[in-house]
Amino acid sequence: MAASKPVEPHSGSGFPRWQLALLVGTPIVLGVGAVYLWKRNKTKNTPGKSNGERTTPEGSANPASGQPSGNGRKLSPLDRAQGAKNKGNKYFKAGKYEQAIHCYTEAIGLCPRENQTDLSTFYQNRAAAYEQQMKWTEVVQDCTQAVVINPRYIKALFRRAKALERLDNKKECLEDVTAVCILEAFQNQQSMLLADKVLKLLGKEKAKDQYKNRDPLMPSPQFIKSYFSSFTDDIISQPLQKGEKKDEDKDNEGEAAEVTESSGYLKAKQYMEEENYDKIISECTKEVESEGRYTAEALLLRATFYLLIGNATGAQPDLDRVINMEDANVKLRANALIKRGSMYMQQQQPMMSTQDFNMAAEIDTRNADVYHHRGQLKILLDQVEEAVGDFDECILLRPDSALAQAQKCFALYRQAYTGNSQSQVQTAMDGFEDITRRFPKCAEGYALYAQALTDQQQFGKADEMYNKCIDLEPDNATTYVHKGLLQLQWKQDLDLGLDLISKAIEIDNKCDFAYETMGTIEVQRGNLEKAIDMFNKAINLAKSEMEMAHLYSLCDAAYAQTEVARKYGLKPPTL
Repeated sequence: MAASKPVEPHSGSGFPRWQLALLVGTPIVLGVGAVYLWKRNKTKNTPGKSNGERTTPEGSANPASGQPSGNGRKLSPLDRAQGAKNKGNKYFKAGKYEQAIHCYTEAIGLCPRENQTDLSTFYQNRAAAYEQQMKWTEVVQDCTQAVVINPRYIKALFRRAKALERLDNKKECLEDVTAVCILEAFQNQQSMLLADKVLKLLGKEKAKDQYKNRDPLMPSPQFIKSYFSSFTDDIISQPLQKGEKKDEDKDNEGEAAEVTESSGYLKAKQYMEEENYDKIISECTKEVESEGRYTAEALLLRATFYLLIGNATGAQPDLDRVINMEDANVKLRANALIKRGSMYMQQQQPMMSTQDFNMAAEIDTRNADVYHHRGQLKILLDQVEEAVGDFDECILLRPDSALAQAQKCFALYRQAYTGNSQSQVQTAMDGFEDITRRFPKCAEGYALYAQALTDQQQFGKADEMYNKCIDLEPDNATTYVHKGLLQLQWKQDLDLGLDLISKAIEIDNKCDFAYETMGTIEVQRGNLEKAIDMFNKAINLAKSEMEMAHLYSLCDAAYAQTEVARKYGLKPPTL
């Protein structure tokens, strides 16, 4: 699939990606976009504790009479407050919340101010009753009173977080639930799910506004060349043919001059060869507006560069036009369908994406690109067997397609790994050995093999594979990031890992993956301000709204930690 990053397996940890900006102690695996942290023990849920709803008030449900005790001793103000609370608990459990609130209010009034722990409990209990009445403002007010008295009061913090969510105050909700996650050492699924939910909502909201108003940004030349290299049946990415070249170019080559009409599209192709990418869209526009001979090609090339700069709104009309040109070259239409299908997948519209890939296969049955990119789509949809079938079809059409063979092997590895089939895992690993032997110039084969080796904790050999990638593609920044992450997991060498990721940024200062990873590591080190700076740099380079939303989630998670540290002095463990 024409995506910004190759396809990879999901994390086997069960944790959402945002926790990379919060959680220390779990090796997180995100495949080709992987973040590997060295192994520590995973946090585990405690049976009967970690998933429980915090809905009941605290304290005994046996009401005290508030009268003198049996031995004639007059009850103290605290005893009377406890009696009122216990009576309130009885009403609460009977579903009589208004009476419970009255009793908790009485307890608050009776409680001596020096009995801070009891007082905070009474406020929290009254908040629980207000919660049952869905009086969210009152819940926040009472939980705030409880937290002011006891800043590490988990029940009050979490109850306030839920109420703030109901009031659509996501920022403060996130801060409270972040504090809860840290206090609970990430062992409570309920609080972690709320944090995940709020972060995703915040990320989507911010990305929706920011992405449509962002300035277009051309990716690095290395990224653009890598993108086009994933197509083999793409007319617009092929070098200029002799009949297309400008007269002066052909004279320089000692060829007979052949006059060709002035064409914006041909100029755009020339700019592609010169890696002068910023001028391509304008030249294609000239071809389209003049309704020249290469209108269909110009539309597709312009749409492709709109996609590369993250302008899906500009790309879609051009792709639609090419797809609907029944007299256009079928390979142009199929390529437009692949790119529109990939765009739909980035927009989280898998059904429309699948329809486009299926249509491409119908109109151009022998187009290897269709099956290759649809195979990657199937992996994303967890349809691994269908993905393998598509890769097989691609290989049948193009037996020399090393990339398709490597990705087929990776799909089989993922299926075996997630299915805990050690024999099939070994078969897949043997397949990688065969592919790297038969296609020694395929950097992607080494990269995918390195990921599988890292999963299997064969770190030394994984490092060898990354070194071979670098030998083949020394300007591929992403490989340096992966190699740096490997050092963290393998040798716990933080300095070497950071040096390699810094090298990636030096090679390609538009490598959003490098900034994202650097930010993640800085969070783990407790350098939150630097982490936020790295995430913001990655946000400015995001190639899709979905990717930007994810990056905002990481940034918001880091920012929430700064607020929790400031307010409550709470910090998770650091590297």
